[in-house]
Amino acid sequence: MRDLHWPEVAGRTYKTEAIVLRSLRFSEADRILHLYTAHRGRIGAIAKGVRKTKSRFGARLEPLSHVELLLHEGTGELQTITGVELLRSHRLTREEPYRLDVGLIGAEAMLRLFGEPEANDRAFGALARFLDLLDETPAATTRAALAPLVLSFQLKLLWLAGYLPHLTSCVECGAGGGLVAFSARAGGAVCSAHAAGALRLSEEGLAGIELLLSTPLADANAAGLSDRARRDALAVVMSSYEEHGGFRLRTLSA
Repeated sequence: MRDLHWPEVAGRTYKTEAIVLRSLRFSEADRILHLYTAHRGRIGAIAKGVRKTKSRFGARLEPLSHVELLLHEGTGELQTITGVELLRSHRLTREEPYRLDVGLIGAEAMLRLFGEPEANDRAFGALARFLDLLDETPAATTRAALAPLVLSFQLKLLWLAGYLPHLTSCVECGAGGGLVAFSARAGGAVCSAHAAGALRLSEEGLAGIELLLSTPLADANAAGLSDRARRDALAVVMSSYEEHGGFRLRTLSA
């Protein structure tokens, strides 16, 4: 992480890298931003006047932008952005519909799984890497939720959040073969004897999920996953969100 070039700050003002997860209109000229920061985790901030045509900050605070911020903590829940330096705009992602949809899924997953003001260096690094790779990902006509890169990213976020799916043996009895389903409640794959009520998976789906978990994000698009394997991976991700977090991602329903 880089240091800001502004003078040293003190008191209730501080500087940090951040990625814009969501941007909401507020009043006539302001925006409220959901940010994931390198030093404070997830925070909310207000960017005053950014919707004005002459704003210095507006173009630098688009969703998915990677920035360095100067922030002031007031007495309310929202912090105030007083300085912005753009590191990576991710314009290539925002201007192509497929890549944008993939990016917004990743941003919402980050927002829901890491929603506390608590720094997590590995999660921040994974988010930054995901967006860098997405800029280089070819556009596709398939559903964005099935993109190998975003499936890999979400599985890794579940891992970092403490919900790593166990896939090498049955989580109920320890059987090393005959795995046919996934139990989000139990946290992993199950054999036929314990598959009642569990999510049925194909062998290629189980192998694909294990591959996405064990390889770097940069290798996800080259993994050669079948459509069935990608759909199984998506089903595991969604069932894990519902079981462990009690939520569904709005972007996954698109």
